[in-house]
Amino acid sequence: MMNAEDFFKKVTAHAKEYGYVFPSSEIYDGMSAVYDYGPYGVELKNNIREYWWHAMVRHNENIVGIDSAIFMHPTIWKASGHVDAFNDPLIDNKDSKKRYRADVLIEDHIAKIEAKIDKEVQKAEKRFGEQFDKKMFLETNPRVVEYRKQMEDISHRMNSMLTDGDLAGVKALIEELEIVCPVSGSRNWTDVRQFNLMFSTKMGSVAGEDGGTIYLRPETAQGIFVNFLNVLKSSRMKVPFGIAQVGKAFRNEIVARQFIFRMREFEQMEMQFFVKPGTELEWYQYWKAERMKWHLSLGISPDKYRFHDHEKLAHYANAAADIEFEFPFGFKELEGIHSRTDFDLGAHQQYSGRKMQYFDPELNESYIPYVIETSIGLDRMFLAILSNAYCEEILEDGSERTVLKIPARIAPVKLAVLPLVKKDGLPEKAREIMDVVKYRYLCQYDEKDAIGRRYRRQDAIGTPYCITVDHQTLTDNTVTLRDRDSMLQERIPAERITEVLSLKL
Repeated sequence: MMNAEDFFKKVTAHAKEYGYVFPSSEIYDGMSAVYDYGPYGVELKNNIREYWWHAMVRHNENIVGIDSAIFMHPTIWKASGHVDAFNDPLIDNKDSKKRYRADVLIEDHIAKIEAKIDKEVQKAEKRFGEQFDKKMFLETNPRVVEYRKQMEDISHRMNSMLTDGDLAGVKALIEELEIVCPVSGSRNWTDVRQFNLMFSTKMGSVAGEDGGTIYLRPETAQGIFVNFLNVLKSSRMKVPFGIAQVGKAFRNEIVARQFIFRMREFEQMEMQFFVKPGTELEWYQYWKAERMKWHLSLGISPDKYRFHDHEKLAHYANAAADIEFEFPFGFKELEGIHSRTDFDLGAHQQYSGRKMQYFDPELNESYIPYVIETSIGLDRMFLAILSNAYCEEILEDGSERTVLKIPARIAPVKLAVLPLVKKDGLPEKAREIMDVVKYRYLCQYDEKDAIGRRYRRQDAIGTPYCITVDHQTLTDNTVTLRDRDSMLQERIPAERITEVLSLKL
């Protein structure tokens, strides 16, 4: 069985080879943690974005969308707390000269303990077979209970230190846990210090004490908050209502790693839901459930997802949870659901001097709404789908195939139209079919190589269905529809292709 690291390397190599993701500026040796999306990658990304937008905006009458600018007034980031508090704890190894996030080093140590639990579970599953009760084993096995206690203790101590700003304590914890540099293998660490993650630049027309310094936005949420009054008036919304946005954000990550999981330029899909104060925790639970439903609607196994409730809350939150996904490198955050209270609107009211309030006609009073945020990384969702879809199979005849089992509704190419041979009028008939279906779905026409090799090529890019035009097509106008995942084939009338596909997709 392939280990996780080798599997992830295969996923990243496949992504490049088949036009999903390329290293940015590659002919100039690339840039660290910056990537470009290729022909199939951009289609998958667009489909994920559209699937989210439809679920969030089109299917909810009380949610509208905006697209705010990347450049924003610098005082916005003062009000939001990013200028003073948007920091990560930084630590260097003196021998390797490599830089790390101190909290990530500790989290990786916790993940190693979790891996020990997984090994214990695997051994027990083999030993007890069908009688194995995983839940009971996790709760009662002495070794597992001790491992879990260690994880909780380390996590609690780290979070407390980070909340209190005890950077010396964080370094002491790293030393106590005997965490070594992955490169040098040494424990020769510098002190921990804070590092602000915002990119700054200059804009001559912006006045202020910083002499025209502005920031590339580190999140899209503030663009929603500063447009609260505009949306409220122009869309005639009533609380509860939401504002959704998809857009680029930028963070000067200390250590950007794990392919497109952590990048310096990335895309967020966020929705801020404005509610009456006192109802926020009910809505928080509602959106936790709704967002998990959205993920599961793609048909990915529920075992791949889990909730992680935050112990350490951000300065603006009174409740927070992550939806974590099991990437090849372990369970990591995919989406955040936060109850942000009235912090953001309240801060912008204070700094701007404008009343950021909603008049509630039922209560006959004005108040600053509380906010429930759902925020998902589009690039992380892309990686979750890609890594979950990658599969190497040995077929009944002993041959192998690599297939991307991407959920059909968001697959880049929905249908490949393939003439069996490049003669006898089959290409002309296939082109005739292609000219009909291409206006409904993104389709691909391919007549090069043997039909088996063309099937493999479509499997590798994740095309869920192939239509094969053969000699029988010329006599009865039927074609062969091949399913990517099962490889089963069925005969259908050519005139029903779009109808059949719409049902399957």
